[in-house]
Amino acid sequence: MAEATSRRRGFGEDAIYFVASRNRYVGAVSLGYTADGKRLRRTVLGRTKQEVRDKLKALHAELDAGVRSSPGYTVRRAVDDWLREGLDGRSERTRRLYAGLLGPVLEAVGAKPLTGRPSKSFTVDQAKVLLAAAEGTRMHAYVALSLLAGIRTEEARALRWDHVVRWAGDAAGWQPVTTAGLDPRPGGEDQFAIYVWRSERFGGDTKTGKSRRTLALPRRGVEALREQRKRQAADQLRAGPLWQDHGLVFASTIGTPLTANNVIRAFRSLTEKAGLGRDWVPREMRHTFVSVLSANGVPVESIALLAGHDRTTTTELVYRHEIRPALTQGAQVMDNIFG
Repeated sequence: MAEATSRRRGFGEDAIYFVASRNRYVGAVSLGYTADGKRLRRTVLGRTKQEVRDKLKALHAELDAGVRSSPGYTVRRAVDDWLREGLDGRSERTRRLYAGLLGPVLEAVGAKPLTGRPSKSFTVDQAKVLLAAAEGTRMHAYVALSLLAGIRTEEARALRWDHVVRWAGDAAGWQPVTTAGLDPRPGGEDQFAIYVWRSERFGGDTKTGKSRRTLALPRRGVEALREQRKRQAADQLRAGPLWQDHGLVFASTIGTPLTANNVIRAFRSLTEKAGLGRDWVPREMRHTFVSVLSANGVPVESIALLAGHDRTTTTELVYRHEIRPALTQGAQVMDNIFG
């Protein structure tokens, strides 16, 4: 008989109990309740409580990272869920139309699981090769900010020039480079940062509240942004009346927002050019950022703040590939490594 409490657990709370019939400990995470009061849970099994605790920790990291699918969750099941739950306000006729249109697609890929491959990260040497290959290309600043500041790809695509800022002194504080400029000043003491306050997500907000952050930029990131500003000015001149000014740091040759597929195609062409193959996706630059900081002694709590994670478990189990405790911080570490 299972030992369990009767208290209604809040979202994200854990429970661990022993199930004699299975001779296993069960760990459960509460995901809240449906409209009709049915409890939503994810569970894990283990021979010991410690094994269950470790699995629950990994499960929390998956939930924080937005990974919800199980190995048995297929494309067909996802489409069925969407047709049933994701078309609020649409008529039944529309639902039937979508179901009919998706039928041939499901015949081909419906059985495919939606659990993706684990992300990986570049080594420092690979990251240096990638940065070198990106120089002089349209992807240079995108790669530099992703690798050296660790912003998410949807945050990079939403970054505006008025959210790239320069320190103008104690009286004026941070000023957008649209007014303060990007040209270097004598003495080389300039400080630049980015406001990571927007994202290409529904509603335009960042993934979580802690994802809204201000990040100091390493020198190489600033240099890449200077090139990007000049490149974009040339794009605008060539486009003439076709230019659409959205104020974006990363945009098409006529100023329009980039799609995720635009970036993936360009990025894979770049990794191939760098001799790293095409089996990479842009988010793995962010994984590299976390791994490099970790390998160079930045504490996990500091890395979580820099990466905009709600929990350090996300940093530890999803992003980090090597952890060592120490005292240094993000931009300084990246300057020391990448110059």
